[in-house]
Amino acid sequence: MISGAHVIVYSQDAEQDRAFIRDVLGFPGVDAGGGWLVFKLPPAEVAVHPTDGPPRHELSLMCDNLDSLLDEFRAKGVEITRPVSEQRWGRLTAIRLPGGAELPLYEPLHPVAHDL
Repeated sequence: MISGAHVIVYSQDAEQDRAFIRDVLGFPGVDAGGGWLVFKLPPAEVAVHPTDGPPRHELSLMCDNLDSLLDEFRAKGVEITRPVSEQRWGRLTAIRLPGGAELPLYEPLHPVAHDL
């Protein structure tokens, strides 16, 4: 039986990104040993999309109110890397992690599976 999912974010500055996830995103975590932090994620879902390119994976964080969340992030000095775009499935933007990676955020307009 599958009991969960483990997401890995590869970073140019893992310590700063871990601090960001803990302090800015507010995700609780555990020390898996030697200061190696592993964070609890909010409820999750997985989707499979077709592609003409090579297979790949993508991590996005979902929220209920994108405008409110972006206001909170701006107040904390978080860089918003993309303007909010209106898609048929939701509202999409992204923020910059301290290690340089871009983290997509979206407010879904579709039914969500994590409420099942």
